[in-house]
Amino acid sequence: MHVLPQLEELEKRFPDVLAVIGVHSPKFTAERELKNLRQAVLGYDIRHPVISDPKHTIWSSYAVSAWPTTVFVDPEGCYIGSHAGEFEAADFAEVITDLADDFGKEGKLNRSPMPVNLERDKEPARTLNFPGKVLADNDRLFIADTGHNRILVTDLEGKVNTVIGRGEPGLQDGDFESAAFWFPYGMAADNNLLYVADTWNHSIRRVDLDSRRVERIAGTGEQARVYRRGGTALETALSSPWDLALGDGMLYIAMAGMHQIWSLDLEKGEVEVLVGTGREDLGDGTLQRSALGQPSGLSLADGRLYFADSENSAVRVADIQEDKVETIIGEGLFEFGDKDGVGPAVRLQHCLGVAHHDGLIYVADTYNNKIKRINPETRLCETFLGPDAGLWEPGGVCASGDRLFIADTNNHAIRVADVATKQASTLEVSL
Repeated sequence: MHVLPQLEELEKRFPDVLAVIGVHSPKFTAERELKNLRQAVLGYDIRHPVISDPKHTIWSSYAVSAWPTTVFVDPEGCYIGSHAGEFEAADFAEVITDLADDFGKEGKLNRSPMPVNLERDKEPARTLNFPGKVLADNDRLFIADTGHNRILVTDLEGKVNTVIGRGEPGLQDGDFESAAFWFPYGMAADNNLLYVADTWNHSIRRVDLDSRRVERIAGTGEQARVYRRGGTALETALSSPWDLALGDGMLYIAMAGMHQIWSLDLEKGEVEVLVGTGREDLGDGTLQRSALGQPSGLSLADGRLYFADSENSAVRVADIQEDKVETIIGEGLFEFGDKDGVGPAVRLQHCLGVAHHDGLIYVADTYNNKIKRINPETRLCETFLGPDAGLWEPGGVCASGDRLFIADTNNHAIRVADVATKQASTLEVSL
């Protein structure tokens, strides 16, 4: 994900000499399915061709060993070199300029535009577009309409009363009509203040529902390239904040891009690392010495932060008072699947959302297209909503009273489930 904006910048800068081709060599089982890959291309608004490589054939032929890896190929199809890991567009721009000059002088460049038929052009208009997270607060529902780069505020029956953001990707503060987000996900609310994880802007935004204003309160707008311990919130670069939780004047941030959880002191305007060394792994221990794998969902209850550790396919808890991290379900980066049970026997697949409700944890088991329910004390995990519910890669879940609200991301819908009966329906979101 961090590479996509850099590639887009290069594509725009070198439209006549650069052809970008994505190769999708999946880690998770669900990622091998072509229909899921197509949704990812649509959801992330990818505008270059993407090859499905489910058996890692292309991956192996280029001797790739890490996600992401970028390979340069010359006009005659010969391998030039490769780079493992993330990069900045400016660094690659120099390489492309030099290569274009050399091959241009040799007359080997075809400067004609590469025809591309975009999948997005085949899609109908819809009210919601890849909603990533949902938040219930009293009689209101906040929906991160992620693919439309905006936030919708509805009542609990789905009637929209407020649209926040103009719908075009960008980083702009201002009133609700002019403000811009870029792939917003998690949210937290405190009366008439709404906090938004503006993920691809690597920022935290505050929405004042009374004055109808949006402002950036953390992050610089640029992705952090090095690990930092924190500092002044508006002067500290963040990396893919994915979800938020709020308690006692502290905003907790699932910093997926850094494999950490951060805290933002709203009064002081300062951020700092709360959980995780930054090493991508599954390791319990103290808050500062634990290892996480792309935390993407948060839920705060009784001083304990429950989080969906998505790359570990795990549900874990950070006890802030006791200074410790424990794994409830999950075993590591490559231990995933779909299996109910107790403790180590359980398998999830790239879970993205959690909600603590009435002593239980509800999990958006994203790549299994399910909602699971976990007792954190006994570590018993069972399927709450399965295939009959028709979910497709749900990304977020929250609870209000006797109902669950689910961001059914790939179905472009919000689902509502009764906690007691497990009956699910689709919320009719109407503008």
